Amino acid sequence: MARLFRTGLLRSRPPRGGYGVVLIMIVTTYVLALAAESRWMVVLLLCVQTSTVWHVMRVAGARRGVRLVAAGVFLLALMAAAFNVFAQDSPLIGWTFSAASALYLLAPLPIVRHLGRRGGGVDRQTLLGALAAYLLIGMAFGFAYQCIGLMQPGPLFGESGDPTLADSLFFSFVTMTTTGYGDLVPAGNPAQSIAVLEALTGSLFLVTAVAKVVDAWRPRGWHSPTVDDASGTESP
Repeated sequence: MARLFRTGLLRSRPPRGGYGVVLIMIVTTYVLALAAESRWMVVLLLCVQTSTVWHVMRVAGARRGVRLVAAGVFLLALMAAAFNVFAQDSPLIGWTFSAASALYLLAPLPIVRHLGRRGGGVDRQTLLGALAAYLLIGMAFGFAYQCIGLMQPGPLFGESGDPTLADSLFFSFVTMTTTGYGDLVPAGNPAQSIAVLEALTGSLFLVTAVAKVVDAWRPRGWHSPTVDDASGTESP
C-alpha cells in the first residue's frame, strides 16, 4: 500500500486521459452510490472514490502536501469501511461517509488551481475540469448529509425521516443549484447551516466558472477588436 502511494499518488507527472476520465469516474461513483445499500457496497463505493480522487490529484498535478493529506485520509477511510463489514451496528459507518465527504471536498482544490494556471484560453479540458470540480463539490456535501443523518439522534429531514444515500445526493444537488423543490427540508442544525453553505458555494462557483469561460472563450472565426493607432477607432 505504501509503495502504491509513493509510485502513484505522490508522482506528479499527469496521466493520459485528462479530466474526461475523471468525469467518467465521478459518474461511476454516483451510480454506485445510488445502489449502495449494504455494507459491502459502501466499501466498494469508497474504493472507487479513492481511485477517483487519486486520479484527480495526478491529473491536476496537486502539490505534494495535498497528496500526502489525501493519502492519510484514504488509509483511515478504508480502515473504517473494512471494519464496518465485520462489526454489527458500528458507528464507524457515519465516519466513513465523513471521510468520503472530506476526500471529495479536497479534490476540487487542485483542479481549480490547475485550471487557473493553464494558459491558451478555454478548451475542452478546461470545461471538463470545471464540471468535474462542480460535481465533486455536490457529492461531497451529499456524503456530509448522509454522515449527519447517521450520527445525529433525530431524523435529518423531520417527518421525512433519515435519507438514503440517493436522497442525500439528490438534496445536495438541488441545494447546490438553488433549485429548492421543498420535498426534503433539514429539520435543524447542523444540516441547515451546511445547506446554506452549499448554496453559497454552488452559486459562487458557477459565477466564477462562467466568468472565466466568457472572458477567455472565443468562438471559431471571432476576433477581438483592435484599435487603429492613427484614427483611435476600433476595427474588427
